Amino acid sequence: MEHYDGDVDYMQQEDDWDRDLLLDPAWEKQQRKTFTAWCNSHLRKAGTQIENIEEDFRDGLKLMLLLEVISGERLAKPERGKMRVHKISNVNKALDFIASKGVKLVSIGAEEIVDGNAKMTLGMIWTIILRFAIQDISVEETSAKEGLLLWCQRKTAPYKNVNIQNFHISWKDGLGFCALIHRHRPELIDYGKLRKDDPMTNLNTAFDVAEKYLDIPKMLDAEDIISTLRPDEKAVMTYVSCYYHAFSGKQKAETAANRICKVLAVNQENEQLMEDYEKLASDLLEWIRRTIPWLENRLPENTMQAMQQKLEDFRDYRRLHKPPKVQEKCQLEINFNTLQTKLRLSNRPAFMPSEGKMVSDINNAWGNLEGAEKGYEEWLLNEIRRLERLDHLAEKFRQKAAIHEAWTDGKEDMLQKRDYETASLSEIKALLKKHEAFESDLAAHQDRVEQIAAIAQELNELDYYDSPSVNARCQRICDQWDALGALTQKRSEALQRTEKLLETIDQLYLEFAKRAAPFNNWMEGAMEDLQDTFIVHTIEEIQGLSTAHEQFKATLPEADKERQAILGIHNEIAKIVQTYHVNMAGTNPYTTINPQEINTKWDKVRQLVPQRDQALIEEHARQQNNERLRRQFANQANVIGPWIQTKMEEIGRISIEMHGTLEDQLTHLRQYEKSIVNYKPKIDQLEGDHQLIQEALIFDNKHTNYTMEHIRVGWEQLLTTIARTINEIENQILTRDAKGISQEQLNEFRASFNHFDRDHSGTLGAEEFKACLISLGFDIANDAQRTGIMDAEDFKTCLISMGYNLGENEFSRIMTVVDPNRMGIVTFQAFIDFMSREAADTDTADQVMASFKVLAGDKNYILADELRRELPPDQAEYCIARMAPYTGPDGVPGALDYMSFSTALYGESDL
Repeated sequence: MEHYDGDVDYMQQEDDWDRDLLLDPAWEKQQRKTFTAWCNSHLRKAGTQIENIEEDFRDGLKLMLLLEVISGERLAKPERGKMRVHKISNVNKALDFIASKGVKLVSIGAEEIVDGNAKMTLGMIWTIILRFAIQDISVEETSAKEGLLLWCQRKTAPYKNVNIQNFHISWKDGLGFCALIHRHRPELIDYGKLRKDDPMTNLNTAFDVAEKYLDIPKMLDAEDIISTLRPDEKAVMTYVSCYYHAFSGKQKAETAANRICKVLAVNQENEQLMEDYEKLASDLLEWIRRTIPWLENRLPENTMQAMQQKLEDFRDYRRLHKPPKVQEKCQLEINFNTLQTKLRLSNRPAFMPSEGKMVSDINNAWGNLEGAEKGYEEWLLNEIRRLERLDHLAEKFRQKAAIHEAWTDGKEDMLQKRDYETASLSEIKALLKKHEAFESDLAAHQDRVEQIAAIAQELNELDYYDSPSVNARCQRICDQWDALGALTQKRSEALQRTEKLLETIDQLYLEFAKRAAPFNNWMEGAMEDLQDTFIVHTIEEIQGLSTAHEQFKATLPEADKERQAILGIHNEIAKIVQTYHVNMAGTNPYTTINPQEINTKWDKVRQLVPQRDQALIEEHARQQNNERLRRQFANQANVIGPWIQTKMEEIGRISIEMHGTLEDQLTHLRQYEKSIVNYKPKIDQLEGDHQLIQEALIFDNKHTNYTMEHIRVGWEQLLTTIARTINEIENQILTRDAKGISQEQLNEFRASFNHFDRDHSGTLGAEEFKACLISLGFDIANDAQRTGIMDAEDFKTCLISMGYNLGENEFSRIMTVVDPNRMGIVTFQAFIDFMSREAADTDTADQVMASFKVLAGDKNYILADELRRELPPDQAEYCIARMAPYTGPDGVPGALDYMSFSTALYGESDL
């Protein structure tokens, strides 16, 4: 590949390329297909391909491979990671390589390629195509696009209806493509049958022929070209450049042939005779070369039909193929004698055929051919008879045969090698020992071969259905085994005759291999460990890694001594070779490891050690910083957490203790609230430390049991508790002032509430509330319903118990008042509200009923006119609308039930 100096902008010749129009739907489809096919035409040389041009180049691996294939150069080693940074690195390596070829990449970055930007990816591929497929095209002092266009015009000039002026609409009828193919390969297309008004046929014909015979993949769709007003210029130019490269080689060969013909015109006649002889001799020798392996092939077929076909092929060879070759051999000898006579008569030097093409060489090859024929027909007949006797192959046979065949694979070729004839002294000794080991291995496999033969015989006796394949395979194994035995004996004798190797060199090679292999494995393991990434979370973990690394470094001096000892063995071998002039063309037969590799890996290990030191030091510093952050956070959290708990407890004690008046308690609580608010900067400081911990990816802290979430929740609870407690005291003051309750009563209520609030939660359960009522004089043991009328004994009991007589039903009613949400608990505020209502002089349902009875003239019902007469209009109408009709026996039309209305007002019934 030619190199260019300076930064040449290969996009200048494409100044009309509007990037915003690059992804026009029609053009995008054409470019995507064309560029994908062009890339795959090169990638398939490396055994791979792409499916989606913007997706498959995102990791940069196949992009680097494409550049290596089309440039013939090696790029930097790619990153194999899956992270975005690895992909960007690979794409940058590819873009750097493109730039190194003098290409200025305009607005194309690695991030766009990794993100799968279709516009940028297609632009990048077009840049590669320009540089590596089009830029080198040169025709009559024009290059690249102009050169390619001129080449197309010159090649299609003789064809009617073809006028190539550009790389878009000039190609829509397909005749341009067909003309290029017909100009260079007229046998592929019947150009006279093509019609300009049938572009679909023309295009498909050109694309199919180019793909089938010229190895040019289909990069365009005929439908897209026809349906598009102006086909994509870059897609067409890319595809046409493939035609240029496919035909340019042929054009150069024609030019060279014409030049040779002009120079050698004087000797044309004699040269033609020589060429005819050479060609005839080459063809005959090539035929013999191809035929002898076919005749020597003793591999049996698996079926009777296949073996019969072999016999029929051999008979065809005897009847049809060999007789013409006998005539060619005779004609060759006649031509040789005639040529020598003409040269002698013209005082020319005698003709000396190419090496290996003398008449004697041909006679020797012919003798080998006839020797190969002998026994082939007999072998074929024997194989057919053998296949008739064979029937099947059992699973046990297949397993043993597969193991044996795997072992014998390549053994015949190995035994037939004549490498000992030119081998060095050390190589002969190694080959002999290797052969002795093979003989031992061969003897060990004798039992397996006998087992295979016995199993095959047994399967024949059992008439196994697949006997043809069983016996064919068994015969191959047996024949091969016999051949291996003969070849082994022959090779053993040859090696023993030529055994002149020095035992010292062999032993040194063996010692080098035994010591180099484990040392090499140690270095590879060391390199792997030194480059291994580590993830630690504590000082202890990084200290453990550092200790292990220091222990490893302590072994390096001893390892270096071992390396010097191994290299000393190699130096001793070199000294012996120099002293005795031994041919050391080969390498150590016991190992592929060499001193250069050992030194290279040792230098790599020494290079990686300080890198590992630095990585461990940096990680140790990071873990120390993390530990400092943990302790910094823990020191504050271990103070703030208990402080919040202490404040919660102190607020609870203030709320339940009865020191001073409510105003004193309120003042005390507000002072507490102020001190709590002033503590907020410490919480903020702890939040800052927690943010540093999160940014450092620290997930645990053994120095404290408090997390930031615990602190936040506790702080919020503390603020809520102090606000709620202040609100409760304020409500108690409002209740006290509104109901006229004395401070002594409030203290009594608080003392009773605190006594039964045994868990100091600030609330009472249902049973605790009931016990508290009993302690205050409420009688809840009697389930009798309240009647509103008391006798003397009841009244006396009521006075003793604060005037109330409560059963379970009454207690349930009280619970609905103090616990309307049915939470099962009673707060102190609800308790105070209830006790305030009980202690204050308030109206009752009985009193309201008594008042209505006065208005009704002592009747059990009341009339609407009586209500309008005695009450204000709006209140009278309110009562009339809500009172139910009276249903008693003494009722009159329009009578209203004021009793049920009165109980409903106080929640004792539905209104």
